[in-house]
Amino acid sequence: MLKKPTIARCTRWAGYVVGVFGWLTLSSMTLAGEVSREQFFSPTLGYDYPYTVYLPDGYDKQASAPYPVIYLLHGSFGNELDWATRGNLPQTADRLIEAGHLPPAVFVMPGSRSWWVDGRNEAARSAFFNDLLPHIEATYHVGTTRQLRGVGGLSAGGYGAVNFALERPDMFAAAAALSPASYVPAPPANSSATRHPAFLNKQGEFDQALWEQLNYTAHLEGYRLQVTPRPYAEQSDTPPVPLYISAGRSDVYDAEFHARQLRQTMERIQPGDVRLDLYPGGHTWRVWRASLPAALNFMFQYVGASEETLAEASGE
Repeated sequence: MLKKPTIARCTRWAGYVVGVFGWLTLSSMTLAGEVSREQFFSPTLGYDYPYTVYLPDGYDKQASAPYPVIYLLHGSFGNELDWATRGNLPQTADRLIEAGHLPPAVFVMPGSRSWWVDGRNEAARSAFFNDLLPHIEATYHVGTTRQLRGVGGLSAGGYGAVNFALERPDMFAAAAALSPASYVPAPPANSSATRHPAFLNKQGEFDQALWEQLNYTAHLEGYRLQVTPRPYAEQSDTPPVPLYISAGRSDVYDAEFHARQLRQTMERIQPGDVRLDLYPGGHTWRVWRASLPAALNFMFQYVGASEETLAEASGE
């Protein structure tokens, strides 16, 4: 007997159809960097973990120094093709690297069925840290230290990037959240979070308690304690993670309001290490493509930067 397709399944497949057509278009373009879709078996998930990877022009496995690496997370019901086919990441990276604004870097765009949390449908957070990162660092010549690693994302991926940075500030030198779906105290009624299987209980209803347990607010105190210098100490053991935030002024999910709220919250912990840019437009790829260059330029002030450069930036 055929199963009745769920909204989540239909939405996910629609995203893949768009991604495939975008991939065919991308394949016909002339790019300086190399883009490929890969996958590996994830012990955490029990099935293959897909990702798209961008390698810069002249990528050399034997280079004396490892490449900086940025992990870019897709949005709700998105997939690993989105940033490459709809977000113009390859073209943007090519242009910024050629202009000297960014160093040659590797970009990893993983795929997930969840909101980058260990939700009810997939252990996405655990798979990211326990499986994806070790796989990438064993497969490509990328940095394995905090200073050479950054994380970013859009919408639900921005929600994930904020959570990852707050939970593991020891692992990321910078983060970027484009129209982050980091809604407090709850997602708006029209948000896909309210119907996403990651947050549904056994009765198929949105679980508010689970949302609060997994949202960034649950990580704030632990993060503050890690990045705030203790009494009589000049600096903390773990530096704060500089955060770039952007949003469209006409976002139907009130992303501007929630982005301002996130900025205000983070500024109290790390004043001067948060930037918010607002763009005309809504919760759309037009806004995310427009803000991507600024997000990358911001992150690479810290990712791959020398200790001397960081000291100058902080005014020390």
